[in-house]
Amino acid sequence: MNIPKVNAHMHTPYSFSAFSDVNDALDRAVAEEVKVVGINDFYTVAGYQEWAAGCKAQRLYPLFNIEFISLNEDDQKAGLKVNDPGNPGRTYLSGKGMSFPFRLAEPYALQLAGVVRESNAQVKAMCGKVNEILSANNAGFSLDFEWIKNTLTQGLIRERHLAKALRLKVYEIGGNDEIKIKTLFLKFFGGKELKSPVADEAGVENEIRSNMLKAGGGAFVPETPEAFLPMTTVQEIIAAGGGIPTYPFLADDANGNYTDFENDLERVSRQLTGRGFHSVEFIATRNDVHLLEKYASYLYEKGFIVTFGSEHNTPAMEAVELFARNNTPLTDTLKKINYEGACVVAAHQHLLAQGLRGYVDENGNADRSKRDEFVKLGDKLITVL
Repeated sequence: MNIPKVNAHMHTPYSFSAFSDVNDALDRAVAEEVKVVGINDFYTVAGYQEWAAGCKAQRLYPLFNIEFISLNEDDQKAGLKVNDPGNPGRTYLSGKGMSFPFRLAEPYALQLAGVVRESNAQVKAMCGKVNEILSANNAGFSLDFEWIKNTLTQGLIRERHLAKALRLKVYEIGGNDEIKIKTLFLKFFGGKELKSPVADEAGVENEIRSNMLKAGGGAFVPETPEAFLPMTTVQEIIAAGGGIPTYPFLADDANGNYTDFENDLERVSRQLTGRGFHSVEFIATRNDVHLLEKYASYLYEKGFIVTFGSEHNTPAMEAVELFARNNTPLTDTLKKINYEGACVVAAHQHLLAQGLRGYVDENGNADRSKRDEFVKLGDKLITVL
């Protein structure tokens, strides 16, 4: 069965990414024979134009997506962990098939801008605390927030940009002296040794985050309540922007465990439907292939759109072609489910661009009985490339 390869969730440097730029992502997709690619940055659609142009040049089919971190206060009060294993109530959401060119009316545009402003302000405060640590340890240098913003980002600043900036500065100061580099990190980490080899840039940046920027670290700054819009508000923003509100499953961890919200497949299917979701996604590399197929197949049979992605939201470079945990190839069943999900999103985008109703209306409502019609239309759109 020759099923076109799809990666429906890829972050770019417009938020943070392992890719050096959009063309890097798309070149890798072509090299790995991935046909359908979805941009899926945090809080921003700034990369859409470049993604569209690059896909056209490379004969790839683009999906236009976005990601948010929201908060469900009822789940938080109940201590319910949803798809963030460390924070009850905190809920990651994606919007699939957003309008392109992107349109978002008020008050939603103002709400989105507010989230970006709060996110950037939090990282700026952390940058100040990093500089306090550097000063206290007589580092002889500091991080320039404006330089980070202008050089390492496309406008949205994440804590990963801070980690990258600090690594670059330490490597610059340390030259090729591994002992000097490790000694500097020993000071900045409050006496903890760097575990990763200096050559492992992604590993070093992850250690900077865990030792300095996360809860318990000397430069940690908690998010303000304004940084997290209510889950229902985010769903409204996605729908107002033309997209399909989508629930990203964390699914099984390395020990086969699930979060409180996700651990009962039948119940979570009902609850997601009740919360107005008709689309779900998985970051395939996180999950055991058999458990992934169990969850994805069940949700697909219940009428959900189901798509998979790789994220690429860390410094570590992974394949664009999708695999399950431990580089296990996806089964034909999973490939088919993923492709059909991408077809629905493609058809939705296509109809929306013509001023017609897509798979969901402006309130996020869907008629799941029409999913097969959208699969057929999307398949035609994709295969003519």
